[in-house]
Amino acid sequence: MDEHQAGDLVKELVLRLVPADSGGALRFAHRLLSSRLAPAVLPDEHALAESVKRRLAASGRPDDALAFAELHSKLSARSRPASLWPLLYLLDSLSSHRRGAASCLPDLPTAAPPRQASRAPGTPAGGVALVSKDPDNIREIALREYTELVLDETEVSEATLVRDVLYACQGIDGRYVRYDKASDTYDLPAGVHVPSSTRTLVRKLCEVGWLFRKVRGFVSDNVSRLPSHAAAEVGTVAQAFCSALQEELSDYYKLLAVLESYSLNPIPTPGSDSGVSGNYLSLRRLVVWLAEPAVKMRLMAVLVDGCRGLRGGGMAGAIHGHAQHGDPMVQDFMGRLLRRVCSPLFEMVRSWVLEGELEDVFGEFFIVGQPVKAESLWR
Repeated sequence: MDEHQAGDLVKELVLRLVPADSGGALRFAHRLLSSRLAPAVLPDEHALAESVKRRLAASGRPDDALAFAELHSKLSARSRPASLWPLLYLLDSLSSHRRGAASCLPDLPTAAPPRQASRAPGTPAGGVALVSKDPDNIREIALREYTELVLDETEVSEATLVRDVLYACQGIDGRYVRYDKASDTYDLPAGVHVPSSTRTLVRKLCEVGWLFRKVRGFVSDNVSRLPSHAAAEVGTVAQAFCSALQEELSDYYKLLAVLESYSLNPIPTPGSDSGVSGNYLSLRRLVVWLAEPAVKMRLMAVLVDGCRGLRGGGMAGAIHGHAQHGDPMVQDFMGRLLRRVCSPLFEMVRSWVLEGELEDVFGEFFIVGQPVKAESLWR
C-alpha cells in the first residue's frame, strides 16, 4: 500500500466517522500517524516477561504464572526476538488498563449507511467495520478472544500433567487424568492435545494408581467387616495381612507427600538461565521416582488377587509361594509380609504345643477342638 492510498483511506474513514468536523479530525489523525511516539521503556523482552510472572505470583496466581512462562517459551522458540516484545508490551498494557481509566477520546457518532447503497449480506457499510464505542469493552473482548485462541492452540502443560498423575497415584481424579470405569484404567481424554509419547508416559505412570486402587480396595473391604459378625470370614491371618499392606501403603503415602512438595516448590536446576528456577518434577523424573514403588505395588496387587477368598494357613501358603523368587528385593519384600502374616499362626502353634491351649477363635488352625466329657477324655 503506497502513501497516497493510505492517505485516501484515512480521509474516507474520518469523513464517515466525524462528518461534522472532518477537517480538524483529519489534521489530528495525520499528526498522530506521522509522529514517532514510542513507549518510555526499554524493549527488554525477558525483563517484561519476568515482571509479568512476578506480578501473577504476587497476586496469588502461581498456576497462571507457570502457564504464562510456558507460553512465552513456546512463542520465543517460534518467533523472532524483535517481533515478540511489542506483543508482550501490548498484552501487558491491555491487562493493566482494562479496568482502569476511560478513554480520553470523545464518543464518536456512527454514520448511517446510505439507503441506496447495495452490499452483500454480512458486509459492513462502506467496508468499515463498526465496533462498540466502549474502549474497556473492546479491550476485554480482544483479550478474551486472544486467551481462548492461545488455549485452543497450545498443549496441556507438563506441570499440570505431573499434578494429575500424582492425584491418580492416590486414587483421585485430576483435571485431565481421570479414572474410566468402562476401561478400568486412568487415561487422558481424547480431546486433550498432548503428544502420543506423553500420553503413553502418563498411562504408564497411572498404572501405579490403578494398582493402588486394587490394594486399597482389598484392605478397605476386609477392615469394614471387622466390627460386625462378618469378622469370622476375615480371620486373624487376613487381619495381619491387611495390617502389613497398610504399613506399606503408609510408606507410599510418605513418598507421594515428598513428590507433591517437589511439584509445588520448584528447585533450581543446573544450566537454568539467570538463576531462574525450573520445575524439578517432570514426567520422566516421576518415572524414576515411582519405579520401585510400582514394583512393590504390583507385588501387593498380585498377592491381593491370589489371596482373595483364602483364610488361615491357605493364605499364608499362597504368600509363601510368591516368596520363592530370584530377585533379592522381591524376596525381602515378600519375607517381610510373610513374617507379619504368619505371626497369628505361630502364636497358635506356640500356645498349643507349650500350654496345651487351642486359641483359634475364627477356626483357622489345622487342629479343631471337639468338646467331650471328662470321663471320656483319655479313652
